[in-house]
Amino acid sequence: MIRKFAPALIAASLFASHAHAEQPTLYVAVFGGSFEQLLKEQIVPPFEKMTGSKVILVPGDTTTTMARMQAQKGKQTLDVAFLDDGPMSQAAQLDYCETLSDAPVYKDLYDAAHFKSNKAVTIGLDGTGIVYNERVFAAKGWAPPTSWKDLQNPLYKGHVQFPSVTNGYGIESLVMFARLNGGSEQNIEPGFAAIKTSVAPNVLSFDPSPGKISELFQNDSLWIGAWGAGRTQSLRNQGVPVKFVAPKEGAMALGLSVCPVKHDTVNALAQKFVQYTLTPEVQALFADEEGVAPVNKHTELPPSVLAKVPDTATVAAMLSVDWDIVNAMRPTWIQQWNRQIEQ
Repeated sequence: MIRKFAPALIAASLFASHAHAEQPTLYVAVFGGSFEQLLKEQIVPPFEKMTGSKVILVPGDTTTTMARMQAQKGKQTLDVAFLDDGPMSQAAQLDYCETLSDAPVYKDLYDAAHFKSNKAVTIGLDGTGIVYNERVFAAKGWAPPTSWKDLQNPLYKGHVQFPSVTNGYGIESLVMFARLNGGSEQNIEPGFAAIKTSVAPNVLSFDPSPGKISELFQNDSLWIGAWGAGRTQSLRNQGVPVKFVAPKEGAMALGLSVCPVKHDTVNALAQKFVQYTLTPEVQALFADEEGVAPVNKHTELPPSVLAKVPDTATVAAMLSVDWDIVNAMRPTWIQQWNRQIEQ
């Protein structure tokens, strides 16, 4: 039997299907935890309304996102990717990222935000240093930590957090321990030796997951660790009693970056999304929720937010990493780490 449908119903059905098919969709790789929540709740909805698009967030850490882009090179399903600046330099070098389309907002950024490749851009400046549990330190009457070498103190045995070198904070901490012991990016062995003999015995967790770290600091299992200023601030925003310290030997500069993922043709919507993350309004949200210093010169922050982010002097004093060397050696270092540290 042939069913008959009202013309209006058929038209409505066709229109709905057509509208659904026409709606542009962006797949955006993001850090998990508070970063994902910030985009989902405050950043993506206005962009979707402004552009008539649908944004689907794909959470994961830097290693996961890089692996996905590598596996899908030439047939990418992602349209935009957020990464730490070190891996982002590598992603641009490996041609995973599209060249940025020219836009006025790029002229409003500090020089530190620009990549030489012009295939990615930094959205916020963070620092790698020491995080400690204020509640535990206060209860025990301890002075706040001041040095990277505090992670080696046997007083904290079984209560130290140190992120794996698959993580940006972990790789920078490894380089820092190399430098503290007469090495460098070119000579990383002193870093491995110091961590293996003096830090690893104190470590409770090498897990770089923000959710896991938050849980362990919240229940006082963790007392001190190596972590980022921005991540520490996001934990504080959740009520976790942690505080960031720029060690006396220097904190390491680390940027949060974004790029439009390369496809056969330039994805104009992906380019717009990248530009949108650099607007003063969105930059203020990153500063407030993630504790990163804005890169747009026109971003205005209230005093309560200014107190959360690294100031200009702090950022200027941060130590830099030679990412060309690090990225070339990182696979080897990860293998060595897995053999010698996280056994």
